[in-house]
Amino acid sequence: MSRAFVKDQDDSEAIEEFSDRPISSNPNYVTPRGLRLMDAEISTLRHSLAEAQRNEDRSSISRVSRDLRYWVERRTTAHLIEPPADPKQVAFATRVTIRRDDGRTVSYAIVGEDEADLKQGFIAYTVPLARALLSNSVGEVVEISGGEAEIVKIEPVARE
Repeated sequence: MSRAFVKDQDDSEAIEEFSDRPISSNPNYVTPRGLRLMDAEISTLRHSLAEAQRNEDRSSISRVSRDLRYWVERRTTAHLIEPPADPKQVAFATRVTIRRDDGRTVSYAIVGEDEADLKQGFIAYTVPLARALLSNSVGEVVEISGGEAEIVKIEPVARE
């Protein structure tokens, strides 16, 4: 049973409990960039937790602890996938450029779930667009949401 608030022994202060963040059941593939992002997040959270403990900020301690548990678990289960040197097919850790039906050209890097950021062109390997592109080569036309797209370029994801 989940409780939103728990009282101290002396009932003087409510402590908010945060439910654990859900963890994907998919394999936790990461690029070298994704691993660096995880390590940076864990470092930031450890610093934030120490600060919250110094300030006796119980709500922050609970929230940061929850996030730290998530990231430590994700780091523990991470499977590093190095970008292929000269990719011939769309794969994890590749950047693929496609030309849509309307003539627009867009580029996406296929990465792990935790490093996905559509605004920056990073999509998780589990999303429908990535699944439609995977294992295809330059010149192939694939069905994507909203029409078709031709694969015009495949390159390794930058190591950043």
